[in-house]
Amino acid sequence: MDALLLARLQFGITTLYHFLFVPVTIGLSLLVAILQTAWFRTNKTHYLRATKFWGKLLLINLAMGVVTGIVQEFQFGMNWSDYSRFVGDIFGAPLALEALVAFFLESTFIGLWIFGWDKLSRPIHLACIWAVAVGSMVSAYFILAANSFMQWPVGFTFNRAANRAELTDFPAVLTNKVLMMTFPHTIFACWATGGMLMIGVSAWHLSRSKAIEVFRPSLRLGLVTALIGTVGFFISGDTLGKVMTETQPMKMAAAEALYETQQPASFSLFTIGTLDGTKPIYSLEVPRLLSFLATASFNGKVQGINDLQREYQTAFGPGNYRPYIPITYWGFRLMVGAGLLIGIIALAGLWLTRRGRLPSHPWIWRTAVLAIILPFLATSTGWIFTEMGRQPWLVFSQLKTVNGVSPSVGHGTVLTSLVVFTVLYGLLALIELGLMLRYARSSPPEAPGPGPSGDDQPLAFAY
Repeated sequence: MDALLLARLQFGITTLYHFLFVPVTIGLSLLVAILQTAWFRTNKTHYLRATKFWGKLLLINLAMGVVTGIVQEFQFGMNWSDYSRFVGDIFGAPLALEALVAFFLESTFIGLWIFGWDKLSRPIHLACIWAVAVGSMVSAYFILAANSFMQWPVGFTFNRAANRAELTDFPAVLTNKVLMMTFPHTIFACWATGGMLMIGVSAWHLSRSKAIEVFRPSLRLGLVTALIGTVGFFISGDTLGKVMTETQPMKMAAAEALYETQQPASFSLFTIGTLDGTKPIYSLEVPRLLSFLATASFNGKVQGINDLQREYQTAFGPGNYRPYIPITYWGFRLMVGAGLLIGIIALAGLWLTRRGRLPSHPWIWRTAVLAIILPFLATSTGWIFTEMGRQPWLVFSQLKTVNGVSPSVGHGTVLTSLVVFTVLYGLLALIELGLMLRYARSSPPEAPGPGPSGDDQPLAFAY
């Protein structure tokens, strides 16, 4: 394995690991804010207990997300210096705003929320957790603005003398049509993630008849949030698919492993192909569905991989412009399949818990607990599809991945950092899982009063 492949592996591992925490932070911060609002409006103790219980899990996750997120920015200079030189003028503005505005908002108000229970008035304290929830979404917007430039570069000119992109229209970067669809798609996925985490943990407690007055409302809130997130995820994903067809048609063709242009084009639910992947042996297809997903018409024309390869060779010169098809094909289906299961579970859960009911069958509770993995599967495979489907480009049509790696960083250096990061992240995963399991299994605080110790100690510790 050369330095390029090792650098890609390292960035992929650290990015996916960090992205495990991001959806939980965005989704759970909103749910904690909703629970505290319910306590503020009703003054019912069980809402306060639920706020503090879920607040512990939020803070543990937030702390891990901050630590792993810092590594991402270092890697731009470590292994991808040529890439950083090329996009630095573009990325500087949104990433600076993310740090100076969004992250500042998050970190400041989460501190006030943790330590302000007995020091701030209830309205101001409530406003703090809402500021955290809003800040986390604003942070995602700026980061996705930078990533969307990689998918569809706008608002720049190419300086040939300096061999870099230079920012000319910052509003265009912040209103990139890919960003306009990617942002809601991501936020809805985060809400589904927070909802499913709340469903699974609540199910574990309810199956043991523990703190029913706290976890039944939490379960219902999680079910509603997961359902809203799933519906929004698919609606925004449908629109995003059409934008993707317009901006990166090769990615849409790779999602279906469509080698030849078709009109209309079918969508395969499952395909077994030849060893080279170019011909299907068996395929279960939905007629005309791919045409609708790509063009909003059941009779729409969808370009195939082979035609696009020839087109790109003419436009960009000799080379292989096909992404790795098995990853894009199955990554897309795993994302969609996991999303569908989340929606089904949320609907079933709302029906089973209607009018104050709780299921009596143990397998229902076990299913709810195991389903916690689904949103992480959906978000991870979706992110892999998004990034791998863009290959061989780092910045589509402007900079290839092979040209973005640091020229002075050798094989041994990247291999060493890859091993170190993998081992370190493995240890952090054990710590994170241990903390989350410990506090997820613990009972919610009994005393309504916050106080500087006791119930609040885990919150301060996580912070």
